[in-house]
Amino acid sequence: MFAAERRQLILEMVRANGAVSLRELARVVQTSEVTVRRDVRALEAEGLLDRRHGGAVLPGGFTRESGFPQKSHLSTAEKTAIADLAAGMVGEGEAVVVGAGTTTQELARRLARIPGLTVVTNSLLVAQALAHANRVEVVMTGGTLRGSNYALVGSGAEQSLQGLRVSRAFLSGSGLTAERGLSTSNMLSASVDRALVQAAAEVVVLADHTKLGSDTMFQTVPTELITRLVTDEPPAHDERAATELQALADQGVEITVAGPDSDAPAAEGPPQGRQQPRRDMPLPGQRRTQGGPAGLGPPLRSAAALSDGPAERGRVADLRRR
Repeated sequence: MFAAERRQLILEMVRANGAVSLRELARVVQTSEVTVRRDVRALEAEGLLDRRHGGAVLPGGFTRESGFPQKSHLSTAEKTAIADLAAGMVGEGEAVVVGAGTTTQELARRLARIPGLTVVTNSLLVAQALAHANRVEVVMTGGTLRGSNYALVGSGAEQSLQGLRVSRAFLSGSGLTAERGLSTSNMLSASVDRALVQAAAEVVVLADHTKLGSDTMFQTVPTELITRLVTDEPPAHDERAATELQALADQGVEITVAGPDSDAPAAEGPPQGRQQPRRDMPLPGQRRTQGGPAGLGPPLRSAAALSDGPAERGRVADLRRR
């Protein structure tokens, strides 16, 4: 186990239990107490935990990360609306990467209906949603299973993404600000998300309004690399979310806001020929040219297959920055 993976596991144990002894940490990460003590000292220097005699405790400033059972019941209507719009950006024959998360899981359920699609993912939940889609090819990364969100993380996941090239990446996270971009509370998840970004020509962030203005521990995608944000309509009293949306738009992020639609199906997406209600923020000027990193190997599909499909052009309007 690499030092970064070992320290991340130590952090997760402390966050899950509040306090853990050095002996227990050494048993779980399968190393000596001397090595664990050194890891705890390094994590304390970064402000991630506090040392106590014979163990480590959770610092007062950080909260425990919610697991999948808790997240799956939060903002379900908003996630459905966001997933409906995001699915409209994907055309037949494309190759995309989809990160871990409950919102991306909703997206995957809708991608199952797009023929000729290739989906690369590190999420068991995304793969499960696409498992019975005969016309969709699913490619999973390697890595170590992180049970709290059913995602594959670590060096194995990152190495399996090297040389990959797809049209766009769909990612979610724990927080989104104009200053730092997308962030998450888990170091290993952040590292894999950064590898997913490097494989894509465009980056689409799926985040409901509760994440706007929240800044969590590890940055995954800086604002300048975010091509588009798909979110829901913030409540009228939520000034923080509205301010953050404007700040993101001012930095050139294309923003599509899903409107309320109580009649939209929760799992299958909007009916054919019907548009999910949306609001595209009207900003003047031209947005930057978005190009992916060079030298990442051949595409999974032809250049024509990776271009924007008619579904995207017909359903989502680009935001233009100054």
